[in-house]
Amino acid sequence: MATNLKFGLLLPHFGDQGSAEKCIEGSKLAESLGFDSVWVRDHLVFEPHGMEGTDNTHIECVAILSAISSVCKKLILGTGTMISHRHPIHLAQCMAALSVLADGKVIMGIGAGTFQHEFAAAGLKNTREDRFNMAKVNSNLVRRLWAGEKVNYEDEYYSFEDVELKPTPLAPIPIWYGGGTPASCRRAVDYCDGWMPGRIPLATFHKCIKYLHDLCDKAGKPMVTTGAIPITSIAKDKDTAVSKVNAPGLINEGNKKPTWVKPASGTFSELKDIEGLLLAGTPEDIVRDTQRYEEGGLNHIVYDLRFRYEDWYEQIELLGKEVLPGVRA
Repeated sequence: MATNLKFGLLLPHFGDQGSAEKCIEGSKLAESLGFDSVWVRDHLVFEPHGMEGTDNTHIECVAILSAISSVCKKLILGTGTMISHRHPIHLAQCMAALSVLADGKVIMGIGAGTFQHEFAAAGLKNTREDRFNMAKVNSNLVRRLWAGEKVNYEDEYYSFEDVELKPTPLAPIPIWYGGGTPASCRRAVDYCDGWMPGRIPLATFHKCIKYLHDLCDKAGKPMVTTGAIPITSIAKDKDTAVSKVNAPGLINEGNKKPTWVKPASGTFSELKDIEGLLLAGTPEDIVRDTQRYEEGGLNHIVYDLRFRYEDWYEQIELLGKEVLPGVRA
């Protein structure tokens, strides 16, 4: 059966390989090879995760997507995910402008953010509770502004009167909640249109998909759209592909996630424990693992090549010429 899965790439706008040229030229190549989307991360004061090195280069995400919108007219432009260090009026304005530039093909992922220091640097309240609250407030306010409503608002975070946004988005902008926990599933169903956990083991993904179905049924809502952003590495053999990534760091990540489904041993300790979080191997391996994701209920996969940005164009070619046709066949 032909797939309905959509395919995306996480762009190299951060870290030691961060490059505007790579983002733009890679997007042009991806579009020519039939990818559906390209995606960016969002940070104000970027602090790399330990597994990905120490270079804190981070080219602002909306600027990068805006540049791509001028040369790629078929791709969906996605944020995975926006964090609420912007004022909601500014966020609504940025994303509406991006929609105009991209002919309406925009998805806005939103989340609470991992790092407290980014909110503190912006002079914002920065407890976990505050960050979760601001993500919901921002989501609700941008929708009202995108709809052309004249908005008055006041709470402990924001206060403004008679604000109206023009231009409004060319098409409705779906909002997907970013996170890989049961709480993120609840937030996705509560006030978003989709759920996008980033890198997540398949066993945990399956558990969350079931939970999402239950939540949507109870809320009387259609099932939300689902995405995932697995770390990806392609080579002529699995050993070579795995050697290009920080496998120990990825395995250890699981032991810091209390809600992830544990292996039988109770501890993440080998590659099979993180199946789905890491897609590494030959093109045939990536086809198989991508199909397993779709069979589990995935709608949109975004390949995260952050460990292969040195080989960015080659990796896009392998995905576009060997993996996408294999899954779509």
